[in-house]
Amino acid sequence: MYYLRSEHSFDSAHFLTNYEGKCRNIHGHRWRVVVEIKSLTLQTEKQLDGMVVDFGQLKKDIKEEVDFLDHALIIEKNSLKPATFTALKEEGFRMIEFDFRPTAERFSKYFYDKMVEKGYQMKSVTVYETPNNAAIYEGDLDVTI
Repeated sequence: MYYLRSEHSFDSAHFLTNYEGKCRNIHGHRWRVVVEIKSLTLQTEKQLDGMVVDFGQLKKDIKEEVDFLDHALIIEKNSLKPATFTALKEEGFRMIEFDFRPTAERFSKYFYDKMVEKGYQMKSVTVYETPNNAAIYEGDLDVTI
């Protein structure tokens, strides 16, 4: 089995609704997203001979996903009072709403699914919330390639 690993990072703010602790407040992170893809074989055609994929394409595809979240306030839908949400929008703040609580665990699956949509055979996605704390999603381990 061949594995490729590539990573990108983005800066954003979030908060955790219904959390008892500091993370209930708006705070920021430099999120680090590490994507690992896999393949049983290498390509044999021309420029890609001997490669799983071109690293340049893999990096571009990851960057596209993380850039979407860069410098935004990431919130769970309906986690702000309507007046607060409207006031922030009127001030021009960039907010991205998700149907899930924006945790490192949920983001690891989010990025995994995004890369699957792009056609990659995934091994895992690791999302670092801090330099020392990360969540990993590996998908369904019972699935054969």
